[in-house]
Amino acid sequence: MNKKLTGLLLVLVSIGFIVIGGRYIIESGLFRGYPEAVYLSGSEADKRPAYRLMDDGDKAVYTALYNGISERKEDIPLPKELDGKDYSRIYCTLEKQEGSFFYLDSVYYTAQKVREARIVYRNTENIDGKVEALDKEVAAAVYGAAGVEGGYYLARYINDYIVKKCTYVTGEDSEFASTAYGCLVEGEANCEGYAKAFNMIAAELGLESVVITGTTNTGENHAWNQVRIGLEWYNIDVTWADTDIDGVERQMYFLVNDEDFSKTHIADKTLFEPFKCDGDKWNYYVRNGFYADSLETAEDIVIRELNAGKMSVEIKFASPELYDRFKKEVISRDHIFDLLENAEYNYGSEVTVSLKENERECCLTLKFS
Repeated sequence: MNKKLTGLLLVLVSIGFIVIGGRYIIESGLFRGYPEAVYLSGSEADKRPAYRLMDDGDKAVYTALYNGISERKEDIPLPKELDGKDYSRIYCTLEKQEGSFFYLDSVYYTAQKVREARIVYRNTENIDGKVEALDKEVAAAVYGAAGVEGGYYLARYINDYIVKKCTYVTGEDSEFASTAYGCLVEGEANCEGYAKAFNMIAAELGLESVVITGTTNTGENHAWNQVRIGLEWYNIDVTWADTDIDGVERQMYFLVNDEDFSKTHIADKTLFEPFKCDGDKWNYYVRNGFYADSLETAEDIVIRELNAGKMSVEIKFASPELYDRFKKEVISRDHIFDLLENAEYNYGSEVTVSLKENERECCLTLKFS
């Protein structure tokens, strides 16, 4: 009798384990098939250079996330199982590049292995209304670019538009500070918000652009953009262009090559390899004739601007040595007043010259009064 009872209990326990185990297998999706891999359309991919850098497997995961988040799904089946590090890389790439997804929370779920994404959204009201407001602001920016042609002028337009539109705040000052919504709708953003706004407007105007994250030379977290002008890529930092003074912008971070930009910006390469920015054809100073590769060129720039009646001249020097030489031979020895005499413009009998120095960037601004 005891043996029969013991055997019956073992059978019941075994059935219980089978039922519980079967339920776990069903809920965990261990035997669930993967959804078919799909990809962004050609026109969608054209607007997303970071996406195009991925292999087909990662593109399929990116697309699944993109489609699911667009529909604001909380659970998104993925077309393959990923290592947690790979999932984090793809998810974070998407979160940085897709400025329209401002409603994503700042945290996300991952695991050692991921085959279904669990998405966290901001606990905010009227998301549909906010999406519509952002779309209207992007459309307004695009409308304002009517008649602007050429990559350089479009990049210039977007840069100036955002500087006028937005005021810099830290992440603690605004819920949407790190988003394009904060930048374009609320008019307040941190560096990431500036960069995402640039990315969104650039895509709609046909400019290839990516958001780059990293640190400054002082170790602070930072974000900026790379944009393609013609056949070349350039670095651009709209945040550092903004002085929060009407009509005053910094030009030293507008379309810069890697050699100069890396003095102050260190890119994080864990998400993807940034594009190489080797050219300087479209750099602000080169394009507008304020780049000096010799002492004679620097002097010519000063005389040219004085003849045009300009009371402020900003020059970028090709090297720290040339920067120091100009200060020593032109400024310290009062040769600057000889240049004033050589200028055709009549400044009167008394002129004061003041300097604004940026030794790190080899930029010098001379102001005459």
